[in-house]
Amino acid sequence: QVQLVESGGGLVQAGGSLRVSCAGSGRTFSSSAMGWFRQAPGKEREFVAAINWSGGSTYYADFVKGRFTISRDNAKNTVYLQMNSLKPEDTAVYYCAAGGVVVPVPSQYYYWGQGTQVTVSS
Repeated sequence: QVQLVESGGGLVQAGGSLRVSCAGSGRTFSSSAMGWFRQAPGKEREFVAAINWSGGSTYYADFVKGRFTISRDNAKNTVYLQMNSLKPEDTAVYYCAAGGVVVPVPSQYYYWGQGTQVTVSS
């Protein structure tokens, strides 16, 4: 099993930056693909970014390309999402998830964190 805990969310002005982290525990963290998803009020959960077990392969949603960067440090059992040039429409609860493959499909991820709120003011 993998337990995931997100942190680093908060309030930031449009154009600003924020880094959210996801700390994992469990023997399989370092062999898991990791994804970030987000959910805004009244909307479905949507894919943001994913990274394979080694960090050598990443995948981004079109709306974050060039602004967000996913990375991981397996020695620390942590995955990061660096968010730059934030927009008010990026406001959402951000969730990390662990799965077997790098895909943008929530159902393919087995373990989820509780989420961290990111609010971007205009």
